[in-house]
Amino acid sequence: MLIIFTFALGGSLCGITGRKIIALINIQEGIIWAMAYIVLITLLWPFCVILISIPLGQFSFFKNYLHKVWMKISGRKESKIPLVAILASGAGSNTQKIVDYFNIHTNDGKIQLIVCNKIGAGVLHIAKKNNIDTLLIEKDKFFNTDTYIIEFKKRGVDFIILAGFLWKVPSNLIKAYPDKIINIHPALLPKYGGKGMFGNHVHEAVIASEDTESGITIHYVDELYDHGNIIFQATCKIDEKDTPSSLAQKIHLLEHQHYPIVIANVLKMQNRS
Repeated sequence: MLIIFTFALGGSLCGITGRKIIALINIQEGIIWAMAYIVLITLLWPFCVILISIPLGQFSFFKNYLHKVWMKISGRKESKIPLVAILASGAGSNTQKIVDYFNIHTNDGKIQLIVCNKIGAGVLHIAKKNNIDTLLIEKDKFFNTDTYIIEFKKRGVDFIILAGFLWKVPSNLIKAYPDKIINIHPALLPKYGGKGMFGNHVHEAVIASEDTESGITIHYVDELYDHGNIIFQATCKIDEKDTPSSLAQKIHLLEHQHYPIVIANVLKMQNRS
């Protein structure tokens, strides 16, 4: 009722103001008067409605409404802020960095949902602290039904980020989000990837092979483990004294430094296409 009343009162104010301005210009009634009045009313209407909306508490609604009208008139496309779901299984150090980034860079994307497969995992505490909705998933439903795909779509999720998520992503989820799921791997793929290659298992394999460098790989997710197209890689040197634990610390630094920024860049690129 307040919205309708604002429209009506704003329109009345617009008509009264338009007639007074026309009277001051002293144009005789006729075709020119009618054309001038129509142009004047068209220009005055948004300002009058906004002015009336302020004391009636409807300013936010009418500002958004007029913005949408202008976007349609001008033919410009309104850029949508992508809504992101993070799938994680553990303490969530990468999740925390991603959440921190998007809390600051709010136009790049919004963390809409944190999805976890472990009760009591650290990522759930991160979600609670940042007022982000959570979804605790069950293995059978995740792999054998579309239950969670429906849930993601219902929540408006545009993009999915894996951050230490240990389950293989099923093909139905990949098909529902083609080229919209990305993962970070703690090694330089295609080396040290595949089933069982996560966490310290990767770093132990790298140290055992006496490689002189390791790093991170950010890639799109497909039906195979650690196989999708590579988006970004960063490297670090391995010293003779390095252990799997010390190498893990170097890798974590690279993950925290690069993952949020790469995610934001991918979202911007996809939002433009």
